[in-house]
Amino acid sequence: MMKRRFMTTLMALVAAIAVAGSVQAKALMMATTTSTDNTGLLDYLAPEFTKDTGIELKWTSVGTGKALKLGMNCDVDVLLVHAPPAEKKYIKDGYAESRKEIMFNDFVIVGPEADPAKVKGMAVEEALAAIRTKGKTFVSRGDNSGTNKKEKLLWKAAGGPLPEKEAWYVQTGQGMLASLTITAERGGYTMTDRGTYIKYSHKNGGNPPLKVLVEGGAILKNQYSVLILNSSNCPDAQKELAEAFSAWMAGDKAQKLIADFRLLGMALFTPNAR
Repeated sequence: MMKRRFMTTLMALVAAIAVAGSVQAKALMMATTTSTDNTGLLDYLAPEFTKDTGIELKWTSVGTGKALKLGMNCDVDVLLVHAPPAEKKYIKDGYAESRKEIMFNDFVIVGPEADPAKVKGMAVEEALAAIRTKGKTFVSRGDNSGTNKKEKLLWKAAGGPLPEKEAWYVQTGQGMLASLTITAERGGYTMTDRGTYIKYSHKNGGNPPLKVLVEGGAILKNQYSVLILNSSNCPDAQKELAEAFSAWMAGDKAQKLIADFRLLGMALFTPNAR
């Protein structure tokens, strides 16, 4: 009797270990941008992904530059990032096998309602040139994130070098929500993706101290894509799970979920899988 009870307990333990191993094997580790995390989008999508696929989605939220580095070092299985030129170079350099566009929003310049540089309604290049000329505080993430990469390109488009040595140019080295808070404290300007700005506005009761002053134009489009790592570079990356995630994100259900994700009645992202 005791032997039978011992064998039953042992079999149950073996089964539990097998189940645990199976669950662990179906966990996908992703590096992603702060905007997909800070806005709450991933918390909203992850349970639906798990329900449909049985795969647990885990993620680390960093700037796109750091996310690409994590993929390069094979520390994650898949990437969700927003710096198309860097992503295309990443594929060319052999670190990723494929890139699938999933959704987009846009970048905006925000600042105090008083607008000391008088940039409201300007094209983004004109606005940055005015901020530079008048020496008004501009807060940059300075973290090599997708937003920071785009900001650097825009300073160049505005006709001058990156003003990183100017006293009025402040680099936080932090994420977008933290940088927005610092910008408000300093009465300055910054560039943010619209999704994170809507989240920031929501956290401030719909009446944030920073207002959208500059928006619109193809140059401010902010595209998000899933990158699947190159298995020859990262043989232990869970490619099948990464492909399942990419396909799910591009599928009808996830695209509708993204379209329906709103705060203050506003969409934070627009699906555009192709």
